[in-house]
This record gives sequence, structure tokens and C-alpha cells, in this order.
Amino acid sequence: MLFELLVLLIGIAFGFFHKGKEDFWGHLKTGGIIGIVLAIIFALLSFFFLPGALGLGLGMLGAIGIFIGVVILVIIFIIGAFIGNFLEAKLKK
Repeated sequence: MLFELLVLLIGIAFGFFHKGKEDFWGHLKTGGIIGIVLAIIFALLSFFFLPGALGLGLGMLGAIGIFIGVVILVIIFIIGAFIGNFLEAKLKK
């Protein structure tokens, strides 16, 4: 829970301190690509170093679980950036 809160705060800071509007769809696509790459890497590592139940399944270290986790963190970051943009627009008026 603290990690998600930290990601939200980083997103708010990013949206507030970065000038202008953010490309939220671009951030989501980039985060999805990073999630796929991380899922493949961690799934292969868990397949070779932790054979058995944690391999390529739906567990915490499985490719699908890592992908979903990264996409959720990206969405939390984008929500934070949106809040930061909103605060920037309201405080700069």
C-alpha cells in the first residue's frame, strides 16, 4: 500500500512540476510496453530459478501477475499526474 501511495505522490509531483499538459495516453502505452518487457524478464527468471508453481503461472511472479501489477502502477501514476496538472492549473491562476 505504501508503494502505491509513493507512486501516486511521484505522479502528482510529475504533473505539478512538468510544464504544460501531459500525454496521458502515451504514458499508458509506454507503461504497458514496460510491463510486457518486465513480465517476460521476470517470468523467464522465475521459470529458470524457481521451477514449479511460480513459473509461468498466474502467481505473484508469473508473467500475467507482473504485467497486471505494472499496468495498475502506471494507471496510479497517470491519475497522480492528472491531479498534479489540475493543481498546477488552479494554483498558477
